[in-house]
Amino acid sequence: MSADERRVAVLRAARVEFGLGGFSGTSTDAIARRVGVSQPYLFRLFPTKKAIFLATINDCFDRVELLFDEAAEGLTGEEALKAMGRAYKSLLDDKATLQVQLHMWATACHDDEVRELARRRVAALWAQATRLSGEDDQRIMQFLAAGMLLNVMAAMDLPRVREQLGEALTGLFERQP
Repeated sequence: MSADERRVAVLRAARVEFGLGGFSGTSTDAIARRVGVSQPYLFRLFPTKKAIFLATINDCFDRVELLFDEAAEGLTGEEALKAMGRAYKSLLDDKATLQVQLHMWATACHDDEVRELARRRVAALWAQATRLSGEDDQRIMQFLAAGMLLNVMAAMDLPRVREQLGEALTGLFERQP
């Protein structure tokens, strides 16, 4: 396995481990064990635990951006936002990604580096949604706020949330008259 392939494997393992324990509660040993490499090898790929956490956050945002690009391909306006919203709902099944996002927000409360990365990546997501849809800032804010609400609802594992998301929250993704 090449170093690039190991790096991908580390990020996949880190997503699970950081999702479970957050930055403070996750050991690099747990990540290394999950990947099947030694800690020294892990630190050849990433210089610090913080570097792994930041790379994991970037990887999660990269996945969302790719999902949005694919979902909105050939669409504009409300149709693009609806397609991106439907695609984002599929990520709610990826518990590790959801948990990393939640731990990122919690860590950003006290860590300047994580906070700055989160700001940059949310701004890029905002710009992407605007570019893909052509919608105004008010609509993009509603769209992203709906995504955050979905994250919180999924984190709480609300009863019947999976069955109701498609119908009960559709209005959050569509412009209201």
